[in-house]
Amino acid sequence: MKTAYLNGTIVTIDDHNTVIHHGVLVVEDGKIIHVGSVEDFDQQSAEHTVDLKGKWVLPGLVNTHSHILMTILRGIGDDMQLKPWLETRIWPMEQQYTTETAKWSTALGLVEMLKSGTTTFSDMFNPIGIDADEVARVIGEAGIRSIFSQTLFSFGTEEEQKENVRKAREFAKTWRNEFDGRMTTMAAPHSPYTCSPDMLQEAAKLAADYQIPVHIHLSETAQEVQKNVDDYGKRPVAHLESLGIFNQPTIIAHGVHLTQEERETLAKYNVAVAHNPISNLKLGSGIADVTAMLTNGIMVGIATDSVASNNNFDMFQELRIAALLQKGAKEDSTKMPAETVLRLATKDGAQAIRLPEVGSLEVGKQADFITIDPTNQPHLQPKEHVVSHLVYAASGSDVCDVYVKGKALVQNGECTTLDEERILFEADRVYRNLKK
Repeated sequence: MKTAYLNGTIVTIDDHNTVIHHGVLVVEDGKIIHVGSVEDFDQQSAEHTVDLKGKWVLPGLVNTHSHILMTILRGIGDDMQLKPWLETRIWPMEQQYTTETAKWSTALGLVEMLKSGTTTFSDMFNPIGIDADEVARVIGEAGIRSIFSQTLFSFGTEEEQKENVRKAREFAKTWRNEFDGRMTTMAAPHSPYTCSPDMLQEAAKLAADYQIPVHIHLSETAQEVQKNVDDYGKRPVAHLESLGIFNQPTIIAHGVHLTQEERETLAKYNVAVAHNPISNLKLGSGIADVTAMLTNGIMVGIATDSVASNNNFDMFQELRIAALLQKGAKEDSTKMPAETVLRLATKDGAQAIRLPEVGSLEVGKQADFITIDPTNQPHLQPKEHVVSHLVYAASGSDVCDVYVKGKALVQNGECTTLDEERILFEADRVYRNLKK
């Protein structure tokens, strides 16, 4: 069915950052077939019309790095450094997970993501103690677009590590193109400090065999970088380059501590970066030089990381902090203008995780879009300054409607595919079963 969404202010995020007032967006079979002015559109050609009544329309936000299974761990390890946070709080809690724990924690994260305007997320999860296929089905049935990847670690015995690789390969084979193309996967070695060189090479082979990208934490803290030098005689970027990781399409999470030489190496291999500004600040990891990354031609997307280190999935907060950090760190208010950071959270983020079919409202793209109603919202006035308000004033709670492949997943702020009341109850129940 051909549906026309009329009378909206459309922020296309195309090559010209076009904003169309009194615009129309036409969707058919899950794709955008027309974007333009209402005055130039024949409304009789649409089988169904939706009057947006002045709502702002923009591409769904793209979260390039998350850990959705960790949603119920929100707040358990505040005000800690990364290494003790992982070793004494996060990993011990994850070892208690059952499939039921993972499913309800994931469902809680899905509600939060969707209601705050995220339509695509790229995630890596710890597979210990769970049936990952069951969790994948929860994500797929919610209707969101996802890249869901099983993490590889060099923990445990040699046999346990082999089993980790076997399960990761099976998971990648099963889920690399499911739910009408809305779900895919990556090879996801956790990091150079938790994966041996052999495990990293196994990840590269997995990616090559199934033609999927690699997703890895890299150069998040200064201590991590120094440990890599101590252990292998190389900084992390050179270490991964020597192991052939970058011969596969790769996205690194964080990239806080990079030299200019390392940025040039990443650009050479077309490696993308998932920038996690709030998580980096909260864990005391530092401030990534995104301005220098962009100057070097590196693809950058915005990300939340987990809510255990954030503490939410609100991408609007993330993109605002991303902009302000660069301005403050560089002592230059012209850095990271609103138009740029909004692209990082949409079109550029989609390209960073190798999903170029989403992230902008253009003919031929997937109909993944969200709406915000500025009417009666004091913080979104005067409403003519749409892009500015989206970056510097809006929040996820302003989102009204969320569509993926043209299907409404949120309408008037309420999820249509998820039972919010039950999810909140069950997530609280499984959390209370964990030993703190």
